[in-house]
Amino acid sequence: MAILLLLQHREQVTAAEVARELEISERTARRDLDALGMAGVPVYSMQGRGGGWRLVGGARTDLSGLTAHEARALFLVAGPASTAAPAVKAALRKLVHALPEPFRVQAEAAASSLVRDPQRWGASRAEPRPPRFLDALQDAVIRGVQVRLGYIDREGTETERTVHPLGIVAKGPSWYLVANTEAGRRTFRIDRVSSADPTCEPVHRPEGFDLAESWRAIADDVDRRRTPFEVRAVCAPEGIGILRLGFGGRLEVGGASTDGRIEVVICGNDEYKLAGELAGLVDWVEVTGPAGVRDHLASIGGALVERYGSDRRVS
Repeated sequence: MAILLLLQHREQVTAAEVARELEISERTARRDLDALGMAGVPVYSMQGRGGGWRLVGGARTDLSGLTAHEARALFLVAGPASTAAPAVKAALRKLVHALPEPFRVQAEAAASSLVRDPQRWGASRAEPRPPRFLDALQDAVIRGVQVRLGYIDREGTETERTVHPLGIVAKGPSWYLVANTEAGRRTFRIDRVSSADPTCEPVHRPEGFDLAESWRAIADDVDRRRTPFEVRAVCAPEGIGILRLGFGGRLEVGGASTDGRIEVVICGNDEYKLAGELAGLVDWVEVTGPAGVRDHLASIGGALVERYGSDRRVS
């Protein structure tokens, strides 16, 4: 594809130019140029001084099939703001550098139009490194082979098993392997993998398996297990924005109550922690249940009065 785009953009190229542009040997460039002709592409060579390779009739058809919008999208992926792997960025740059006009002008502008800073304010500037066995596991997924996997769980126990890799998911800074095992479908944090030895046995991939759909089900299940407790409350309309900011996906907003306040449900993993999160929102939020959270709030309020009320009386 890159050679076709070069031919289209420059009208004529030599094997040396192709080799230099794509960072391959001249021998490989000649072989690929010959292969284009054998594949039926209208390309021919001109021998002698000033010779090279051309498309028949100086063809200017957009052989890439890319639209201008798609070309700009490629440059965004390959640009300096991209988080793509260096090899991916280099490969895409080689491809898009050969784009014909007028795509190149807008595409090159797109490459410098975006700066991506993934760090939150106040967060460490250290960039997380890819897990050690990420490439090996991704290769096993692509080739469709089983892997003998060494794994260390959160308690520090190391086990070994044979898995059927189905896909890899990036969740924030963490990477996960989705795989079938003898115990059913499992998810493994790749930074906890201690060894990954591919076998020659093929992966048994479930019919109709969809990685994105499977991950959504996994993520929903994890969220349910991480936040098993629910708090019911009513919130003043002007406080809903604060709740959204503080609780994000743990907040479910319902309808309006008879007094105009909004019914909400907030999820968490511990009643006392939930009470602590809600204690500072008393101006907007009234917890209606469960009783345990209301008791914790009363206890927190009493402790605050005991600690700071005396300071006010003294002053």
